Amino acid sequence: MSTAMNFSNKSFTPRPPDKGAFPLDHFGECSAFKERFMECLRQSGYESAACRQSAMAYLECRMDRQLMANEPLEKLGFKDLINEKSEEKPKKS
Repeated sequence: MSTAMNFSNKSFTPRPPDKGAFPLDHFGECSAFKERFMECLRQSGYESAACRQSAMAYLECRMDRQLMANEPLEKLGFKDLINEKSEEKPKKS
C-alpha cells in the first residue's frame, strides 16, 4: 500500500540567504541601539515606520563594527532619512 504523500518526486535544493550570513552581536556592541529601537517600537504600538531613525542607527552600528556587510543606507531603504540629515546640517561659509 502506498502512502498519499510521496516526497520522492520533489527535490529541495537549499540556497543561502540573499544578503549572506552575518555574525551575531555576542559582545553586545550594538545592544544600546537595539534597546532604543525596541523601546521605540513598544512606545509606537509596534509601528516600525515611526522608528526608522533608530533602525538606521542600529544598522550603522552593526556595519561600523563589521557585524554585517557595509551597504549604502540608501540601498537599505533610508534614502529619505539621509536627505533629511544633510539638510539639517548647517552650511559652512
